[in-house]
Amino acid sequence: MSRAALLLLFDIDGTLLIGAHGEHRDAIHEALRDVYGIPDPAAALVEAPGRTDPELVRLIALHCGVSAERVDERMAEAQDAACAAYARLVPDDLAATVAAGVGELLEELGGRDGLVMALVTGNYEGIARLKLARAGIGHHFASRQGAFGSDAEDRSELPGIARRRAGSAGREHPRERTVVIGDTPRDIACARADGVRCLAVASGPFAPEQLLQADAVATEASKLLGHITALA
Repeated sequence: MSRAALLLLFDIDGTLLIGAHGEHRDAIHEALRDVYGIPDPAAALVEAPGRTDPELVRLIALHCGVSAERVDERMAEAQDAACAAYARLVPDDLAATVAAGVGELLEELGGRDGLVMALVTGNYEGIARLKLARAGIGHHFASRQGAFGSDAEDRSELPGIARRRAGSAGREHPRERTVVIGDTPRDIACARADGVRCLAVASGPFAPEQLLQADAVATEASKLLGHITALA
């Protein structure tokens, strides 16, 4: 029996893209204003890196006095509002936000047999797909694959969802052939929660010494290639 492909699950913000979060943040805040009537969502000062979009919505809404019941009742509406706002706010061209070395890395990996690239991100899927399309790298990640904040509020559930989507013959893609690639301790934690490996890249807000719980840490995307090759 042939060995399963190596499933590479990429985070987006801080990993694939740097500085592409402004319109995304504004879209989430617009949804919070419109759906929950929160006048100033930015005042909540919630730490965003590594969190899912619905988790951010919940934390900000609760901080601003919205009841947990009302948060739940209108969560789907908040997602729709955020995705619609992002589609209106996002720039036509986000190519300048692609992290150094990412374009070359994805091209190299896309030309190799035995590798599958997908996304594991806290972004709502509608936002994630549009963000990467505007950045010019969305074609590397197949539709109906990966996992997103729109699939689960708890980031630890996302690798398992992605493995189920990548599976075949009713079986999940094997844990031992799955790798999460991200830039925050929460990326590492979600990989560990599902029992899969993790490669960290210190291109986001966290220094290499803050990412040592990963299987390996790269200082930039171009240096991920050697670690991926070793795992393949």
